[in-house]
Amino acid sequence: MKRQPRTLAGELGLSMVELLVALAVSSFLILGITQVYIDNKRNYLFQQSQAGNQENARFLAMLMDSYLNKAGYRRAPHQLAEYAFPAASFSDCGSLDAGAAVTKAANKVGLCLRYYPMVSEELDCQGNKTAAFDDSDVFDSPGDPITLLLYFDADSGSLRCKNLGNNQAASELVTGITDFRLQFAVGKALNKTIDQVVAANAWGGGEAVLGVGYQALLAGGTRQRATEDSKVLDDWLKDADSTTETRLTAERQDLRLYQVASGTHTLRNLTP
Repeated sequence: MKRQPRTLAGELGLSMVELLVALAVSSFLILGITQVYIDNKRNYLFQQSQAGNQENARFLAMLMDSYLNKAGYRRAPHQLAEYAFPAASFSDCGSLDAGAAVTKAANKVGLCLRYYPMVSEELDCQGNKTAAFDDSDVFDSPGDPITLLLYFDADSGSLRCKNLGNNQAASELVTGITDFRLQFAVGKALNKTIDQVVAANAWGGGEAVLGVGYQALLAGGTRQRATEDSKVLDDWLKDADSTTETRLTAERQDLRLYQVASGTHTLRNLTP
């Protein structure tokens, strides 16, 4: 007589203990994979934020060099600056004496600069064509100089530009800037600040801005750091005024990545 194999109920599936062990192992695997994904994503965003700061720093340097190179440019080099840049007054720049090509912006962190276009219908900082003229004669000086306002807008965190010869709103040039500073080198009166020169209205006395230095505090995306501590921000706040300090201190909780971009530029068209 053939013997039938025995079948036990426990051999038909998993026991409760085996099921719980399988679930525990699976949970650990899922948690591990999820953590790897989160770490990789955080790493990616961190790198992207750093790359964004570096790209903004390079773009800012290129723009500042480009526009400061134009300051005081005139197509007729023999023409005296006093005649090329006559006295003028703008609400955003204050009064400019004859010969002044660069001055501090009024009520803004920025500067105003004047120059002549090199070619006919040259584009200004807002992408608009300037006046057309016959540029075949390299020594011909066309019309009036162009006056640009470059300034930092804290509300949008950007560097903006405006051609004061038109009625258009300012255009955004560089974003990702959380603070901005300017320093001015004044010729013939090295012991005077730009504010003292402007207050004394001394441009006609041979004093002029011959160099400009800038510093920009760049900030990447939010939630990029584990703590609110930032040496870059702490160092920047050492020289900040009370209003700026309050604003930047409040931004610590955003945990942004900071980087400082700086540069100095000699205004070669104005150098004796």
